[in-house]
Amino acid sequence: MQRHNDIEEFERAALPHLGDLYRMALRLTGERSRAEDAAQETCLQALRSMERFAPGTNMRAWLFGILFNVIRHQRRQFAKLRLFSESGDDSHDRIAAPPPIPERLTDEGILAALDRVPQPFREVILLVDVEQFAYKEAASILGVPVGTVMSRVSRARSLLRRELADIAKHWGLKAATEGGGQ
Repeated sequence: MQRHNDIEEFERAALPHLGDLYRMALRLTGERSRAEDAAQETCLQALRSMERFAPGTNMRAWLFGILFNVIRHQRRQFAKLRLFSESGDDSHDRIAAPPPIPERLTDEGILAALDRVPQPFREVILLVDVEQFAYKEAASILGVPVGTVMSRVSRARSLLRRELADIAKHWGLKAATEGGGQ
């Protein structure tokens, strides 16, 4: 009977965060099926290790920590599969053409710019600026020092600004530093 109560308690505490977990997984993996797998695996691992969760602490941060570990594991598995895949010349698949500059800024355009930010920087900007975790919580989730998170957030914001600058120029807008902040 205790196990049934544990599962109910877990569901009450964790399920409200499932949508956030999926959205983060989708931003990090770029594929719906991999994101769904990552979110499901996160919940499964969290349920299996529920005894490690300290009641009264941040369930959301704990789940995000598990999610990041699951995604890192997925990436390692994917990298191993690529090593053992066919050895044909697929270099033309790896050459990325610069994305076209859209006529107007859309959510998709912003997300595409965010996707072009390298992974370690994207992770921190998603945690701090999108999910609104404190630097200390983001550091705990990622398993890095707080100073590293702060540095990466600064760098990530700079990279994202650069990615969006081409769109702004296309619209005839000046960067804040060029136009005196206006």
